[in-house]
Amino acid sequence: MKTETGAVVLVGSREDLHIQEVSRRLTAEGVDAVVVDTLAFPDETRVSLTDDLDGIVVDGRPVGRPAAVYLRGLHASPLAYLVDAQEAMDADWRTTLTAFREKATLLNGLVSRWERLGVPLYNPVSSDWVMHKPAQLAALKAAGLPVPRTLWTNDPEAVRHFAAGGRVAYKPVNGGAATRELKAEDLTDERLGALAAAPVTFQELLPGEDIRVYVLEGEVIASLRIVTQALDFRQNEERLEPIELPAPVARNCVKACEVLGLRWTGLDLKRGQDGELKFLELNGSAMFLGFDAGGGTDVAGHFTRALARHARRA
Repeated sequence: MKTETGAVVLVGSREDLHIQEVSRRLTAEGVDAVVVDTLAFPDETRVSLTDDLDGIVVDGRPVGRPAAVYLRGLHASPLAYLVDAQEAMDADWRTTLTAFREKATLLNGLVSRWERLGVPLYNPVSSDWVMHKPAQLAALKAAGLPVPRTLWTNDPEAVRHFAAGGRVAYKPVNGGAATRELKAEDLTDERLGALAAAPVTFQELLPGEDIRVYVLEGEVIASLRIVTQALDFRQNEERLEPIELPAPVARNCVKACEVLGLRWTGLDLKRGQDGELKFLELNGSAMFLGFDAGGGTDVAGHFTRALARHARRA
């Protein structure tokens, strides 16, 4: 079978607005965009892999070695965005989890093949290990980049010791709930006993401004101040203000991408009590449409043009 070389593959759901927008813009650029609908896999999307590295067919179309790949999401967990597995989990949770494991294994193998073939991935699966925040922040700190003092633990005594150092915020290790400030009543035996169910992130509380930065191919393409009165800006944004980053901060943002092996990212910084901007998170598949709409940036344009350049060189 002849395999595609000039197409750009978008891995994610056709229902995802970011997949829709990037696909629309690529088509307007005259670039062939192929969507691997991972939300619809395996119910509807058909994927076949042979033992040849580029033996990859999606919905009957050979896509062995595309020009570039945008990895938006695999939808390979019952907890993943847009996934609704409640009925299946209620009916038979073990079989459902086994099916998701099989789905995840094949899709990760698919994307890993593209990385092995040298296809530019935004972002590669080899960077997945640093998407886990306990690994990510430690890697950034080891590289000399500023991060907040942080503890991940299920040990109540470790929390009490950590909290003695000043104001502390807490949040889930993997996200999914708002950041809150740790109060004296949270340090009781009863409250800390909840750590027996799941570990929690405890972090130096950073009281200053929130900054969102987008880096693409070693260049800062957008930076915004998120004006909010809330500790956690998510769902609490008052307005977005485009800003020019100081040169040392911009260099740090680019360095952070290099340390984590990311071709592109949306990263969050927050100003600490000492006035220094510290890294909270680099996202491997950052959302950008809302920031473009609210802040007047053009992350979508920069990103799509980068993908299109690969297609034109193929």
